[in-house]
Amino acid sequence: MAVRAMNSCVIFRSAATPTLAVSRRCFFLGQLTASSRHRNRSNKHSFLRCAPYPLSHVTIRSYSVHNLVEMVMEELASIHKRGRVRATSKLELVSTGELLEDKLKKGTLQKGLLLEFKKDSERLLLAVALKPDGKKNWMVSDQNGITTSIKPQQVTFIVPGAENFEPTEISEFVQKAHDNLDPALLEFAWNELLEKNKSVTVQELAEMIFGSAEPLETYCAHLLLSRDEVYFAVLESKGLSVYGPRTANQVDELLRRKLAKEASEKEFEELIQFLRSAKQKPPQDKPPRSSWKAEEKTWHKIESLEAFAIDSCKNDDQKKTAGMILKAMGQAKTSSAAVNLLIDIGYFPVHVNLDLLKLNLPTDHRDEILSAAESLLSTSTDLDEADRIDLTPLKVYAIDVDEADELDDALSATRLQDGRIKIWIHIADPTSLVQPGSIIDKDARRRGTSIFLPTATYPMFPERLAMEGMSLQQGKLCNAVSVSVVLRSDGSIAEYLVENSIIKPTYMLTYESATELLHLNLEEEIELKILSEAAALRLRWRREQGAIDTATIETRIKVTNPDHPEPSIKLYVENQADAAMRLVSEMMILCGEVIATFGSHNNIPLPYRGQPQSNIDASAFAHLPEGPVRSAAIVRTMRAAEMDFRNPIHHGVLGLPGYVQFTSPIRRYMDLAAHYQVKAFLSGDPLPLSAGELEGIASSVNMTTRVVRRLSSSSLRYWILEYLRRQPKGKRYRALVLRFIKDRIAAILLTEIGIQASSWVSIGVQIGDEVDVQVEEAHPRDDILSLKEVEAV
Repeated sequence: MAVRAMNSCVIFRSAATPTLAVSRRCFFLGQLTASSRHRNRSNKHSFLRCAPYPLSHVTIRSYSVHNLVEMVMEELASIHKRGRVRATSKLELVSTGELLEDKLKKGTLQKGLLLEFKKDSERLLLAVALKPDGKKNWMVSDQNGITTSIKPQQVTFIVPGAENFEPTEISEFVQKAHDNLDPALLEFAWNELLEKNKSVTVQELAEMIFGSAEPLETYCAHLLLSRDEVYFAVLESKGLSVYGPRTANQVDELLRRKLAKEASEKEFEELIQFLRSAKQKPPQDKPPRSSWKAEEKTWHKIESLEAFAIDSCKNDDQKKTAGMILKAMGQAKTSSAAVNLLIDIGYFPVHVNLDLLKLNLPTDHRDEILSAAESLLSTSTDLDEADRIDLTPLKVYAIDVDEADELDDALSATRLQDGRIKIWIHIADPTSLVQPGSIIDKDARRRGTSIFLPTATYPMFPERLAMEGMSLQQGKLCNAVSVSVVLRSDGSIAEYLVENSIIKPTYMLTYESATELLHLNLEEEIELKILSEAAALRLRWRREQGAIDTATIETRIKVTNPDHPEPSIKLYVENQADAAMRLVSEMMILCGEVIATFGSHNNIPLPYRGQPQSNIDASAFAHLPEGPVRSAAIVRTMRAAEMDFRNPIHHGVLGLPGYVQFTSPIRRYMDLAAHYQVKAFLSGDPLPLSAGELEGIASSVNMTTRVVRRLSSSSLRYWILEYLRRQPKGKRYRALVLRFIKDRIAAILLTEIGIQASSWVSIGVQIGDEVDVQVEEAHPRDDILSLKEVEAV
């Protein structure tokens, strides 16, 4: 047994180290706070003090030398009984690097050695070597009692002196080591070594801070050094792992970073606890969406999760933050998992429109736009007032869908004395308020179109300006651009006129109510009957010009309280061949033809639209049943529409020599641009837009319009699937077979719902036949609709 005297404090060291929990340590009296450490550095000399060291949160009593010797001897006896071979004399400074080099690369790793190995990217385990496994690998038994084969490169540390170790002793060894770890010991060692400008090995550090380099103490020193991020840096020299103290400035900076990291980790853990709490609450008690934005740090993390959910992360930091949150919540690192988590905590509504969020389309109007709109409503004057003709004596029908948000067209008709029909197509006149190049106009151009979704409408213009200042309103004087047309008996245009007008809409009708009035054939509503007659004439004339009928079944859905988990869904199935819908569509097409003719005769640059006819003659589809089956087949052969901005181009599908969209200037920006051109010509002013400028505007607007069209389509399909999901299990639906995709898998149209899908149909079923189907699965979020044919009742 050796005895060391240090500054009047006596420490007994035996060949075998006493248990740490009952040992007494001598350590420096250096203060362990950052501020006192600076004061300590100014002293050239360090003072030693002998005092009981509290280990494992147990206060150690003072022991006499006699008692301490007895404890040491008891420990020696215990070790001897277990057959553990320890270092018996002087400290052997064999580094970890040397051990790994000698025992692994030279193939001399022995049975009974205690080693640390990397189980996976996040776990380090202690194990006892059992036997070789092949040329290089070894079978080991780890601290969890699991036997496995490891590669040499997995070994991270071999505990010096721990030979003939038993696997059953690992757990106790690990527990003692972890109970006696105190990072403050590293600061003590760093102060001393920095002052002496010295470096250490793991065993030297164990000797320094524990007064012993036995296996337990050496492993404790290894754990302290391997986990240290502040005081020591690893120096590699000829395979020998040596640790050198960092400079005081480096330590100060690393401590600052460590404290910041700990604070960040604490904030993160608090957020995770809050997320778990919110997830467990019922829907009515979840935190409101606004509460997540209350604190900047919380909002930054939730914003990152939202960006990850909609695949719009701006940088790697957002991806990393979202991944950490999902991992901490036990979720997969996927966008769908992020969506579900945001729904579970109440940040997203159950039926959140992900496409709308992903596309980042503008839905609200900026304050400056709203302010400008209010100014127009209160102060604007009608520059065309003197030139408007008074058409208020006419009976005016405005026909649109139920709960229409914007009304921008209406119709009038009369029969002339010679028997011909005269029609007026009245179009709302937003240019009486908005001028080209104004702040309102630029914002409308950026939006390109109003967005109509089952859950909401996002108008191109500020809502109050669109609804109150521009839309046609029943019983009120409204500014309009009226296109009057006299038809020949064959449905062709005999004469036309385009002029500014003032009208007073008589009826605001839905398609259903207009159809009912037509069926009633009331004498007092003769004007509506004349309009229907004119529509029939026009349809026949267009078909003679080669027009292709693409009328089909169309679905419209209105969702109220969409943020509720179970919102109310109203489904409308509309047949475009319906009398009222035919009437309106034919009049809008007629208006488009007139404006194209008007523009051509007066050399006005306009957004002229055309669509070449398919190479396949329409007669090739004559064998198919008329209606949705034939229309669906024809639509699949159509070629893309084209545009010209100087001259009309043939529109083969509509059967027209030229066509301009003009009837929705409140909803579509290119219609508004056409109004700017026509209105300027009517007033004798210079045209605001050249053909080149129109082409540039159309390029941008059409791109936005295509995006909005996809959004509207996906949103409608989502809510149709949600509607089907809620229907009683086993409910039957009538379906029309449109075509065969492969073998007996057919494309079908659910005629009561208005959605196309695919389903296997039985042998003998032909195109145009009706079958009964049932919904097996409907998952709107995943866009899954599974149908199966059932026998007809």
